[in-house]
Order: sequence, then structure tokens, then C-alpha cells
Amino acid sequence: MRLVIARCTVDYVGRLTAHLPSATRLVLVKADGSVSVHADDRAYKPLNWMSPPCWLREADGVWTVTNKVGERLVLTMEEVLADATHELGVDPGLVKDGVEAHLQELLAAHPDALGPGLTLVRREYPTAIGPVDLLCHDADGGCVAVEVKRRGEIDGVEQLSRYLSLLNRDPLLAPVVGILAAQEIRPQARVLATDRGIRCVALDYDALRGMAPTDATLF
Repeated sequence: MRLVIARCTVDYVGRLTAHLPSATRLVLVKADGSVSVHADDRAYKPLNWMSPPCWLREADGVWTVTNKVGERLVLTMEEVLADATHELGVDPGLVKDGVEAHLQELLAAHPDALGPGLTLVRREYPTAIGPVDLLCHDADGGCVAVEVKRRGEIDGVEQLSRYLSLLNRDPLLAPVVGILAAQEIRPQARVLATDRGIRCVALDYDALRGMAPTDATLF
């Protein structure tokens, strides 16, 4: 990864145009070819970026990043304050935290906590884009894909939607419905899930561990 701190202007030319006036910013150039421009706020979100596949050309203090459809991100470097490159190696990927992993384990042992009549078919059911946390059967024998999160957000709904799209192409499984199960479900995620026919189940972690009644709250 290359990290450059520079005073620069940034112009995006493509389906729309955007301009960032002169300021000191962090520019990240990753091994996958992506380039992103960051300010000292907005958490992890860049001010502007170009996703791969794209190509960076540096000439006379001007960086031009071009993607496959000809859109350009042009950085005019007025002053470079730091320029460092580090080899990060292969990332092992996200490892679920203990609570999330334990929730999946508990639900696999007690799938009826997600709804009456549910039985487990398999944990980590494989798909071409990654494993579904739980694949279950409902009381009528239909398939139910369950995505387990500590906190249910829009990203979780999108992830489960992609799984459902793939699973429903399999005539041996279809129709497959979805459940997003989490300790906390954000209102925006709940609205999106409902719109897509995905049921949300708010989980009580202590209850699942046998410390309280095991009734889950359905939304």
C-alpha cells in the first residue's frame, strides 16, 4: 500500500464532474489498483475514489487515474509532504467476533428460537460468494437462509439478499426465504429487509445462553 500526504486539488471527470479545492489530504493507492482520497474526518469514507480495474499515471505533479470506461480522477499535487509504501501481504480476512460466532453456534443448536418449527440443515452452507450462516427447513419443509449478525445493518441485508438470489436459482432449494438475526437491528435495515421479504429477528444473547426466557422478539 502506498500512502501519500499532499496538498492537492482533485477533479473527477466521468458520468458527472466533481471538484475538491486545494487542501492537505491522504491519498491511498492499494495493491488492487484502487485510489482513494481522504480528509481527516468522515471515518473510513473517502472524499473521492476510483475502484479497480483502473490505472494510475504520474507526470509533472499530476496523477491521472483512469478506469476501463474512461472516467478519470485527476489529482494535482501542489506539495507532497510524505510518500511511503508498505507491503501488507495477504490479508487473512474478517474473523467474526466471539459474540457473533457464539450466536451462530447457539442458533444452530436451537433454530426454533428463530421461529416455531425451524430445523437446521447445515451451518456455513456454501455458495459461490461465500457461506450462508445457517440453512434451515421450516415446518412445511421450505428452505430458510439465516444471516447472523451482532448488529443488523443495511450491509447485512444486502449480503443476505445476494445469498437468496443465488440459492433461489437452485431448483432443489427454491423457494428460499431469508431471516436476518441480530442482537440489534437498525431501523433502516429493518425497512430494507421488509421491502425485500426478509424477516428480522432480534436476539437476546443471554436468553439464548439459558440465562433468561428464550423468547425472541420478531419484527
